[in-house]
This record gives sequence, C-alpha cells and structure tokens, in this order.
Amino acid sequence: MIRFDKVSKTFRRNRVLNTIDLDIATGDRVALVGSNGAGKTTLIRCLLGEYTCEGRVLVEGKNPREHRREVLARFGFVPQLPPPLKMPVGQLLHFAAALCNSDTAEMESVAERLGLDPAKIRHQPFVKLSGGQKQKLLISIALGRNSDVLIMDEPAANLDPEARHVFFSLLAEKQDKAAMLISSHRLDEVAALVNRVIEMDQGRIVLDDRVADEVDMNSRLRCRISLIRPEAAFSKAIAEWGFRDCDQGTSWEGIVAGPDRLRYLGMVSRYAGILKDLHMEEQSR
Repeated sequence: MIRFDKVSKTFRRNRVLNTIDLDIATGDRVALVGSNGAGKTTLIRCLLGEYTCEGRVLVEGKNPREHRREVLARFGFVPQLPPPLKMPVGQLLHFAAALCNSDTAEMESVAERLGLDPAKIRHQPFVKLSGGQKQKLLISIALGRNSDVLIMDEPAANLDPEARHVFFSLLAEKQDKAAMLISSHRLDEVAALVNRVIEMDQGRIVLDDRVADEVDMNSRLRCRISLIRPEAAFSKAIAEWGFRDCDQGTSWEGIVAGPDRLRYLGMVSRYAGILKDLHMEEQSR
C-alpha cells in the first residue's frame, strides 16, 4: 500500500529525514510518535506529495507528486492545525466531495454522529467555527468518503468525550479496509487505537513494533473513583471527562471510551496521592 524507500529530506543543510525505509499495509493502524522536530510532520508531507525528497515515496506504486490528484483522492487527511479557510461550511463540503468523487450526504451523516449539525452552520465561514466544530468537520470530510489511507495528526485533540467515542467507533468501521497513520506527541493518546507503533527521533525510525490489538474500539468503560478528600484540580480535570460528582468531590462516576483507557489512567495517576479507590468495568452491549 505505502512504501518509503530510503527517503531523506534536508532543509538548509538540516537533515530532517534520514534514510527512512518503511512499509505500511492495508489493515495497519500505525501510531507515529516522537517529540517535536523528530520528523513526523515532514514524513506526512512527503506522503501527501507536498515536499520533494531523496529516495522514493509510493502509494500503490504511484509517486504522490507525479500522480497527485489520483493519489490524494485515496487519502482522508485530518491535520493537526485546521486551515484558515474562509469559505462557508456548505461550500467546503461540496468542494471536498467533488475532489474525491463522493457526495456530501455521507460526510454530513458522519458530522451528525459526531454531534455537529451541518445544516445549522452551512452558511458560516469555516474559519469562524470553534476548535471542536472544525475538528469534527475535518474528521467528517476524511471519514465520510471511501479512503484507502487515513492520515491523522492529533485527530481527537479537540473532541468532547462523547465525540471521541463516536470517532473511535468510526475508525473501527474502517480498520480492516484502510491503512491508518496517526501522528501524536504522546503514545497514551493513541495506543489503544493502533496495532503498530513507530517512534521517530532526529529524522530516523528508532522503534517499529507490533502491539497487542485487544481493545474493542466500540467499547465503553463504566468508571468510579473515590478520593480521601476533595481536590479542586482533580474536580476540574475529571469534569472535563463528563464525570458526575456523587459525594461532595470525593466520589465520581462516568463513562470512558475503551480506547481512551490509557489516557484516562494517565490523568488519574497524577492524583495517586489522594486516590482511595478506582474501579473500571466494561459495559455489556
């Protein structure tokens, strides 16, 4: 599906990618992790055909720069930073659908599942939307089409807990039909979504591991937390997960999307000193 063959990229004598050899197949859900400056974004831009590079980048045997329209029509892309587009939302949906020979109905359906009503914002300029609305719309455009390759950069960063669960369910529907490349600074944000982890450092791949693929992306966990005393910082953090206060700040209950379990435990671990009890149980369907 995707091949990077000895790919290098240099900016003003600074080698940002250094002899990358990498193959990604249909069904691979790859976490691309590494610190700022590791080369993740440059690798993605080479795949999108935005940069020239040494070596070869191929998608089903085709160079994305030489066959740009044909290759990009197979991609669904969610950037980390939304583009400053001034066109109205309705026009953007029609434009995106036309580029990939799709229609807007499926994109609008995905948006509605994420909690966004396209009809209500149809005439609003994209640039005027909130961060969460922009993210939901970009995800809708990427997933509301027949894509062989999904490329996502911090895709769930601005989503509320319910929208995150829906997003994970949408990915589950495509997990065997597409190759996925999910870029993130933190592995805990994407660990449960993927079956392969690639870590980059200083333009090189320093880790390429297959990982356990046990998490049902449609699952939900019923969670309860008890504290030895109330803590304002914890109350603020757990409220962002949609938990409800059951006993004056010392007992909390809520639902966590299955793929978010590691991120959730990471948040809770910051308050280990006041933690009295922690319970997680997968909900039956």
